[in-house]
Amino acid sequence: MKSLLIISRHAPTRHAAREALDVALAAAAFDVPCGILFMDDGVFQLMRGQDAAQIGQKSLAANLQALPLFGVEDVLVCQHSLGERGLQASQCLLEARVVNNAEIATLIEHYDQILTL
Repeated sequence: MKSLLIISRHAPTRHAAREALDVALAAAAFDVPCGILFMDDGVFQLMRGQDAAQIGQKSLAANLQALPLFGVEDVLVCQHSLGERGLQASQCLLEARVVNNAEIATLIEHYDQILTL
């Protein structure tokens, strides 16, 4: 079975953020080896203490916390994207492995399919 890496680049206010999580959960539910990488504004999805009511949307927290339960193998966050936004991995809602640009290049080669949302 081919493996899948989902790259989530959008802030939690964008529909693509929820779609990336939905794809990861669906793929994992069908035993597709899968990982998700949060980069660019996607790193904001991982931050604790978000108030989804302020943006008139449902919180992504439950979907995020379900990733390990569904067997999503890699939950990753881009070190450069965190730094650009003045954020730290310790602010993340769940444990995500921080990866640098070189590690991201290796990851992309490791997975059979890449989906960017």
